[in-house]
Amino acid sequence: MAQLLEMRGLTKTFGPVVANDNVSLKLDAGEIVGLLGENGAGKSTLVKMLFGIYAPDSGEIFFDGQPANISDPGDAIAQGIGMVHQHFQLVPPLTVAENIMLGAETVAHSGVGAFLGRMNVAEAEAEVRALSEKYGLHVDPSAVVEDLPVGVQQRVEILKALNRGARLLILDEPTAVLTPKETDELLKVMRALADEGVGIIFITHKLREVLAVTDRVTVLRNGKYIGSAITADATQQSLAEMMVGRSVVLRVDKGEAEPGAPVLSVQNLRVKDDRGSDAVEGMSFEVREGEILGIAGVEGNGQREMVEAITGIRKVEGGNVVFGGDDFTNASPRSVSEWGVAHIPEDREKDGVVGNYSVADNMVLNTYFKAPFASRGIRVMSEVRKWALQLIEKFDVRPRTITSPVTSLSGGNKQKVIVARELSADNRLIVASQPTRGVDVGSIEFIHNQLVHQRDAGKGVLLVSAELDEILGLSDRIAVVYEGQVVETLAGESATRERIGLLMAGGSGDS
Repeated sequence: MAQLLEMRGLTKTFGPVVANDNVSLKLDAGEIVGLLGENGAGKSTLVKMLFGIYAPDSGEIFFDGQPANISDPGDAIAQGIGMVHQHFQLVPPLTVAENIMLGAETVAHSGVGAFLGRMNVAEAEAEVRALSEKYGLHVDPSAVVEDLPVGVQQRVEILKALNRGARLLILDEPTAVLTPKETDELLKVMRALADEGVGIIFITHKLREVLAVTDRVTVLRNGKYIGSAITADATQQSLAEMMVGRSVVLRVDKGEAEPGAPVLSVQNLRVKDDRGSDAVEGMSFEVREGEILGIAGVEGNGQREMVEAITGIRKVEGGNVVFGGDDFTNASPRSVSEWGVAHIPEDREKDGVVGNYSVADNMVLNTYFKAPFASRGIRVMSEVRKWALQLIEKFDVRPRTITSPVTSLSGGNKQKVIVARELSADNRLIVASQPTRGVDVGSIEFIHNQLVHQRDAGKGVLLVSAELDEILGLSDRIAVVYEGQVVETLAGESATRERIGLLMAGGSGDS
């Protein structure tokens, strides 16, 4: 097909930091190009220049063979460029049709509807229904967005872009919050869109998805173009080495576990979700010293509420949470932390960092009131900065400076700030919920090794992940949850993807 996009020699700096250094990229109509790179490699900056969020310092963008003058997202949309952000840009209380038509409303041509500027709901829903059927993105136009699963909300975002005439679609980490089934469905949708002539730039850290759906791959490293590859000629190992610049171990190397006494015991736990419905219904399990217990399950089966109840964020309605023999049911988050529980939360933006605080401040969020970071109630900033610099080096966090606000970091670097803070403390239990969501292969390797190191140091690790490969690669035992209950616990060495998949779907798991 004809060339749709060409980005020539784009450069973008933020003060002394060069985010993109003479980067070029091409895309044909109907082609899916994977854009890969480590956290902070410049991927998001590059596509934000294409979408008009940032202005390049130098370089040119050509769309349909013509110079593209893009000064803001409105210009990009008008030219046929759409972007689905990692954090959705939807209005939760509105319906699917209302969200898709925002900014391009269908208004009644006469009567009260026209006078008040109201949207013609019936016509809007009919248009959305026709659009969803055309592209195989099946959604209910009358459904309220906040009531929809994450995967369906993402379909709404894609439909919103297509409704505005997008012929080039930028997908920024689109599978980061999806279940394996939702991910498979999205990949099918992407291929169907490409078959219709839509060009797609696909940003992801998940190499298996890249190999499954893309035609070509472009790799950035430290803001520079490293190279491109035809996907059919690539492997996970070759792509990982291009991204990181060294050989990467994609499988976790760990020895036999030596479990000790229970460090966490959850007994008949009952917890409600945000709407007051039962999310955890009689869940029981234990984590022992020196082992990793993986929690496997389709997201939305009580994992989030369970973790929040254990860490003191959410109220326990029934049952008990016991740490090392001490009952901590409905204890405060600080009490839980003081006992020795590290928490890597699922939602890093909401529960993991304070965005307007500096990187250094975020590194001591749970210890800022203790020595050496405080003396007689007064913060000792020299010690905070010293500690932050140590963690930045050890965990390869890449901020502009330690005084930069966390909001200025990429998603993966925010995650590394949390991991650095939580795993550097002297804890007895690590509760890790989606610990590698949105981070690059090199960081995944590092975080996995850190979790195994914590286990080998005699600490208990509770791992909650939607990534089956992560669960299978790290866990010594695997508890599968379905509808708020543990349906079966398996030995890590004998568990298979097929058996766990059946149990996650409510089956018996019998082979």
